[in-house]
Amino acid sequence: MKVKLILLMLVALPVVGVRAGDEAYYKEVIFKDDFSGEGFGERWKHYKSSSEVKDGVFNGITSPDSDHQAVDTIKFEGRQDMEISVKFKFSGPEAKRFNLKFDDNKYKGAHAGHICRAVISPTMIMLSDGKTGNFKNSIFEMKKSAGGLDEKTKELLKTKSVRLPVKLKKDEWHGLLIQTKGDVMTVSVDGKKIGELKSDGVAHATKSSVGMATPGKGVSYDDFEVRAK
Repeated sequence: MKVKLILLMLVALPVVGVRAGDEAYYKEVIFKDDFSGEGFGERWKHYKSSSEVKDGVFNGITSPDSDHQAVDTIKFEGRQDMEISVKFKFSGPEAKRFNLKFDDNKYKGAHAGHICRAVISPTMIMLSDGKTGNFKNSIFEMKKSAGGLDEKTKELLKTKSVRLPVKLKKDEWHGLLIQTKGDVMTVSVDGKKIGELKSDGVAHATKSSVGMATPGKGVSYDDFEVRAK
């Protein structure tokens, strides 16, 4: 009878936890928010954002007349090896994608201090090294020039990002985990590793700003947590 009772209790447990990170390595909790309070806390910073906290959920919203996607971030003293976990949900036709980004606003070698990021859509996750890739100042300016990118730079950029196919159902919550460890960035969804990117810019020693960039609206977030080694 005792064995049967234990089995029943195990079956009742959820299959995938909200967080599936490496607590032994990423021991320092830098920030966490379950959005249960009234509005955003004081540590949140916003750029051209109409995002809101409502009913315990963070809703990413870009104003229709804005010339830039909504950016909602938190800042801290720079770290190298980091882990971000967050729940997210795509809802409605405007929910196309969102970016989870690592920046260093004091770093002047890349546009806006962009270091590395993950772009998440229902069908694809892209990991990219912006510091030595498309946001590196010389490359960013070349992209805007009349001649555009030369062939050598195009070949270089192929090594600075990776696209990983996924199938994420809309109107359902998913758990996202992004980890940086040295020059490797890893992404997991719902407790399953999807893939990784190895690129030197990922090893930037003073990542000091993380958060979400949400184009349009329809993406919701919850249980946001930032850890470091």
